[in-house]
Amino acid sequence: MMSSITLSDLSWATPEGRAVLNGTDLRFGRERAGLVGRNGVGKTTLLQIIAGERQPGSGRVTVDGTVTMLRQAVQAQPGETIADLFGATDALAMLRRAEAGEATIDELADADWTIEERIAASLARVELGADPAAPLHLLSGGQRTRASLAAAIFAEPDFLLLDEPTNNLDRDGRDAVARLVEGWNAGLIVVSHDRELLQHMDAIVELTTLGATRYGGNWSHYRARKAIELEAAEHDLAHAQRRQAEIQRRAQIADERKVRRDAAGARKAARGDMPRILMGARKNAAEASGGSGQRLSERISNEAADAVAAAKAKVEILQTLSIILPTTNVPAGRVLVDMQGVAGGYDAKAPLFRDLDLKIAGPERIAIVGPNGSGKSTLVKLVTGGLEPLAGRVKMSAATTLIDQHVAFLEPRASILENFRRLNPGSDENACRSILAGFLFRADAALQQVDTLSGGQMLRAGLACRLGGTRPPELLVLDEPTNHLDLDSVHAIEAALEAYDGALLVVSHDEGFLENIAITRRVELGREAFEGNSPNCEAVGA
Repeated sequence: MMSSITLSDLSWATPEGRAVLNGTDLRFGRERAGLVGRNGVGKTTLLQIIAGERQPGSGRVTVDGTVTMLRQAVQAQPGETIADLFGATDALAMLRRAEAGEATIDELADADWTIEERIAASLARVELGADPAAPLHLLSGGQRTRASLAAAIFAEPDFLLLDEPTNNLDRDGRDAVARLVEGWNAGLIVVSHDRELLQHMDAIVELTTLGATRYGGNWSHYRARKAIELEAAEHDLAHAQRRQAEIQRRAQIADERKVRRDAAGARKAARGDMPRILMGARKNAAEASGGSGQRLSERISNEAADAVAAAKAKVEILQTLSIILPTTNVPAGRVLVDMQGVAGGYDAKAPLFRDLDLKIAGPERIAIVGPNGSGKSTLVKLVTGGLEPLAGRVKMSAATTLIDQHVAFLEPRASILENFRRLNPGSDENACRSILAGFLFRADAALQQVDTLSGGQMLRAGLACRLGGTRPPELLVLDEPTNHLDLDSVHAIEAALEAYDGALLVVSHDEGFLENIAITRRVELGREAFEGNSPNCEAVGA
């Protein structure tokens, strides 16, 4: 029997009663499917329901085959090793006893003699050279993600569910996941905003507030189809609005005619040249006809208004956000950051990098790139004053703002609007509301408490608060800004940053994002410092 996953009339709501999934019908076969949609629309929830980790409110889930799910974050428990991820700790310990001649006859009979080889093969598929006995807490976040992915494919499931698998991975890790996905022969469902990874999909399934829609082909095919749909939706909206205006115009003409008829009738009645019985009959007939006409007019008007509302909703789902930022007026050539002979890290005997010279002048756009653990976030802290250099000099002469993926400058117990006004005290209520609406926090959404937001919503709120004021920073520093954002938000922020005229310093593994914000040069950090070599960073042109 062919393996498959079928979702029938599936619904799920939050404990507060907010509908997330509503009547969803989907079927997945032996294919690679990308699951996309805006933050909070239910992508992770859908994966959890398929995996049996969450129960739907109603509907049915039918799974023919085995399912394994990899979550977004891999937490290291005390004493946990890579072997624990595979559930192989006891099996490997028994092999060690066998090698030492300490295993019993029963243990030797039950031994899985190929498990080491199969674990090594799984680790090799994600291009991670690691000992199964290695403690997880010694691995970087990206290495833990790769190890967990290797454990997920170890059992060779019929369906592999991946939730943002490339979020914390460096370029090598992202390439390894892409190669794994490209060669995957069973079923695969991936929640991701990684456009490079989505290029390897056989189908894209988009979740919106209107439901789930399947698109054949990869990310490029999906975007092309969405552009066509947006054009059609905007055409339908314009048509619905024209029809509504015409109906309103006709209704106004009919009302004016009725007023004139009623006035003429009243004047004739006042002259007294019509019999009372005939006058009463005409009055009753007019009232009956007017009431019927009024009800018909109201029904047609309501239908037109509903059509406009439905067309607007479709356009809002399809339309990319539009964000406009104030100017910074940073002149070309003005030195904003001057770093000379800098060593950075937390241990003077083993700095993450040393002898770094970096100058940021004018509205440059610089990307900090390198493998996990090479010191990218450390360099960001040095630039923004959050860390003192171990050696060398850092001179700052610009108003600088750091926005990292945790958005620590937001007050968690305050609303988005309250945070905006605290960080931009010169802005009035209307200006605050207008800016927040541009970042998708319209009306009551701006009143949400920060600690109730999803990761993507929180980063959007942080960007709105820091960039939406009347005086944006001259140097904007972003540390993995796209990690938790949905694709629509990524597109919107790319457009905003493209229009931003200040200097940019960006840490990101998302090559598509770096390309779209027009990076002019890169600072590459390597691992030579761990080996006792000097300088391990290099600035190169884009």
